[in-house]
Amino acid sequence: MSIKPVFVSTYPPRECGIATFTQDLVNAIEKYNDVKYCYVIALSKDKHIYDNRVLYDINQDKFSNYVKAVNLINMSDIDVVVIEHEYGIFGGEDGDYIVPFVKLIRKPIITTFHTVLKNPTAKQFEILKKLADASYKVITMAKTTKEILMDVYDVEEEKIEVVHHGVPYMELEDKEILKKKYNLDGKKVISTFGLISPGKGLEYAIQAMDRVRKEFEDAVYLILGQTHPNIKRIKGEEYRDKLVNMVRELKLEDNVVFVDKYLTKREIMEYLRLSDIYLTPYIGREQAVSGTLAYAIGSGKAIVSTPYTYAQEMLSDGRGMLVEFEDAYSIADAIITLLKDENLRKEIERRTAEVGKEMYWHNVAKRMIDIFYDVVELNKKVGVIA
Repeated sequence: MSIKPVFVSTYPPRECGIATFTQDLVNAIEKYNDVKYCYVIALSKDKHIYDNRVLYDINQDKFSNYVKAVNLINMSDIDVVVIEHEYGIFGGEDGDYIVPFVKLIRKPIITTFHTVLKNPTAKQFEILKKLADASYKVITMAKTTKEILMDVYDVEEEKIEVVHHGVPYMELEDKEILKKKYNLDGKKVISTFGLISPGKGLEYAIQAMDRVRKEFEDAVYLILGQTHPNIKRIKGEEYRDKLVNMVRELKLEDNVVFVDKYLTKREIMEYLRLSDIYLTPYIGREQAVSGTLAYAIGSGKAIVSTPYTYAQEMLSDGRGMLVEFEDAYSIADAIITLLKDENLRKEIERRTAEVGKEMYWHNVAKRMIDIFYDVVELNKKVGVIA
């Protein structure tokens, strides 16, 4: 039996973490014979040229587009609809266009929740609750989020599946060779990658580097990635300019380097490979998943992070160092500790790598295919009862 899924999600070339996630997932799924081809209903704000997977392009702010997409799904031979949910990628208040959209779909639905808020607004609660009710299965990427889904949103435990955020596996050159390639030989490298926005807390990491460089003159902090397109559209480069000015005022030009480009997957993996420490100084306490942190875990890095929801779970059992929110001193202290104690750093890397292996995309894809089969069978049983 071959299953035909369609994913409702942002999708490259749109620059968005969920777009990249979806592309990676469907690439991995298609390597198994159980699924010959994955389709995509793409969500966009601007016009993009998509690959052949994309059946339809929804302008996220036009409700009529959602109705057309539903008709296309319902008239097709698609077996299962997979919704990648994040409040900001759907139209309406808090993305509430998704609610009537799922109500009209006559195929079984699986929803992956990329954000699960412990203290939602009434509207956010309503959207997630109705999405969960409309879904045969809901997927979350952390056990802590599963508990929130059950306790806050009253989602039945048997409906929830915990599936790791996938990470790529690549054969890469040695760390020191890559440092030379990127003109970082002899440096102690700390890095953060991803689309830049104020919620990333990078100003605290920069302030921390003022203290780190007093102990390690050869330490370099790489801020890898462009400004998030939604932020750029509204506020331009206001946040990046603030960070650049901070570096200049602290005279940290030799210790903080901006790589202002949208990185290829290979570049991301090479930068992670050459890094001695990976840092996520995020200020959002309820962040349920972080693709960048998942990539760092998959790469077996020693990680320093603020204790947002996903980091608390993934860095438990000695897999990293948690620091205080919005606290440059705490961040600096952890970085200095790891740079001074190579044995500690290597032990953290070993523990992180063990979990990282479970997160490779081929393992995640296999779990998803098993869930597809379960949902298709559940749908058949419901049809017989009806």
